Amino acid sequence: MAGPTTAERGADEDLDSGPLRWRRLPGPRALIALAVALVLLAGAVAWALYGSAWLRAERVSVSGTRVLTEAQVREAAEVPLGEPLISVDLGGIESRLLKRLPRIDSVEVTRSWPHGIGLKVSERTPVLIVEDAKNSGKYVEVDAKGMRFATVSRAPKGVPLLRLTPARSGSSAASLRRFGESRLVREAVRVAGAIPAAVARDTLVVKVRSYDSISLELTGGRAVAWGSAEKGRAKARALTALMKAAPDAGHFDVSVPIAPASSGS
Repeated sequence: MAGPTTAERGADEDLDSGPLRWRRLPGPRALIALAVALVLLAGAVAWALYGSAWLRAERVSVSGTRVLTEAQVREAAEVPLGEPLISVDLGGIESRLLKRLPRIDSVEVTRSWPHGIGLKVSERTPVLIVEDAKNSGKYVEVDAKGMRFATVSRAPKGVPLLRLTPARSGSSAASLRRFGESRLVREAVRVAGAIPAAVARDTLVVKVRSYDSISLELTGGRAVAWGSAEKGRAKARALTALMKAAPDAGHFDVSVPIAPASSGS
């Protein structure tokens, strides 16, 4: 008979080598020492974050401003300088800025370790202005959301004037009662956003008589009957084509974009 193979001899030797050796677990003293070390480490981290002078708010950086100044943003933010950076309430800073500076559309507040707070501001952009009824000669800026956010003494260049002129009776008055002034302002904003760029540069006034009666007053005494804010892209394309076909016309009607018309010279 053949003798045992090499694998069998190895297996026999393993069985004869005695009991298996188990890995030793840390004893109670080692576990206690490890726990103490972790507690001390956590305490050191907490002290560094809250108790030391190493990680405190000392600087405020501002970016993204266009009309507002950095000083205005810092003053409104009221960042608690000298406090531990980790405990500065970022949400509170954001809330103060949005409440105190309506020109700010959004703001990102971040910690900049080891000593800074960063304020990244996005300002609202006016798409229309409204004459301020309470302050003669001043204007209220209106953004793309229809929000009136700032009063200025000089009209921004290239921003059309919004005129709300609903009649006291008839369909215009009914439109005002039904939709309200705020809705009519938002419809005017939609129209302003749909005007072709070449026409927008010449637009002086966006006039709103009712929900479906919005018109534009352009330079050179020209006028555009836009109708409602619906189908803005189609009306923009129709107006562009109409002005190319009749460049000397004085009145353009795109209220029905599939049947645009022009008249006058």
